[in-house]
Amino acid sequence: MRVAVHQGPFAELPGAVAASGADLVVAAEMITTGYHIGARTRELAEPADGPTAARMSALARETGVALAYGYPESAGEDVFNSVQLIDSTGRRLANYRKTHLFGEIDKNWFAPGEEAVVQADLDGVRIGLLICYDVEFPEMVRAHALAGTELLVVPTALMSPYELVADTLVPARAYESQLFLAYANRCDAERELTYCGRSCVVAPTGEVLARAGAGPGLIHADVTRDALAASRLENTHLADRRPELYRGTTA
Repeated sequence: MRVAVHQGPFAELPGAVAASGADLVVAAEMITTGYHIGARTRELAEPADGPTAARMSALARETGVALAYGYPESAGEDVFNSVQLIDSTGRRLANYRKTHLFGEIDKNWFAPGEEAVVQADLDGVRIGLLICYDVEFPEMVRAHALAGTELLVVPTALMSPYELVADTLVPARAYESQLFLAYANRCDAERELTYCGRSCVVAPTGEVLARAGAGPGLIHADVTRDALAASRLENTHLADRRPELYRGTTA
């Protein structure tokens, strides 16, 4: 699978997808509306099958490229910080709601999701979904690895001065749980926040296969089951686990 990460504004996403040459394009957290937008979050929220989903499905069909993108999801009285995965035919495959809410920005406007592992099969690859702060909890990534996720897709809105998350923590997560990880950040500014870019695609070896800078860009990397199997054969963290020793660590 050829994976691309779009680091840039929503308005430029269609052109980036069309030019990507990828099987899957991953875009940032809340890319459809902006992230740090206060009360507009509720105003702009849509159902998972709303007008924006229809536009994204049409884009996938027109380009033959699968998409993963962040948006505010309305569901009854609640609004969730969500990511949706759409295949190259425009079919909605999976929708994940952010479970770990970051500070007042999230907690003031979103309800927390309650499902830790959301997955879908895309072109023979098991895709898992998380959002931003979720990946900073090793339990979440390990849960995906144990559930069979091969490529973990993480739209994010990481701001300065937390570049260490993109540069250090994300590669560590891919290595310790032995999976591919696509981390798609913003690179704009909203109110007092400046998003730091640094989007990346990381192999299960911890190698950064592609890395964006601080500005808009489109990065690519190949994800293969052969590479995953080879890494897991050499780096046997999952096989060497001793769960009987870990009781109480999630309390």
